[in-house]
Amino acid sequence: MEKMTPELTVLALAALLQVAQMCAYSVAANMQVDAKTAFGPRDTPVQLSGVAARLQRAMNNHFEGLVLFSIAVGIVAISGQSTGFTAACAWVYLGARIAYVPAYAFGLSPWRSIIWMIGIAATTALLIAGLI
Repeated sequence: MEKMTPELTVLALAALLQVAQMCAYSVAANMQVDAKTAFGPRDTPVQLSGVAARLQRAMNNHFEGLVLFSIAVGIVAISGQSTGFTAACAWVYLGARIAYVPAYAFGLSPWRSIIWMIGIAATTALLIAGLI
């Protein structure tokens, strides 16, 4: 049995980060709504505010970023192009995504945007490395 590449390990950790973000958002959101709303069909969108709303946006942003990162990792892993550079790109992505959550939750501007740019740059570099 082959060992996972560093990029696949980081992908698994990024997925666990997404689970943690979902939990943090859920706890924060449930503090703003009553039980009937929380357990209801949610036919009417709930308007959240403050940290709960920012955690929701950070979570949704990571869903979007995770799609591109997963594609990049898949390309590198399937093509057998894992290198020190691609592993570093993966770790930079994860570090940026971890830093992004509190930066977004606490409204740290412009740091949130800078951190996001670091993450997307790492993903882009990983995609390009997979093509070379």
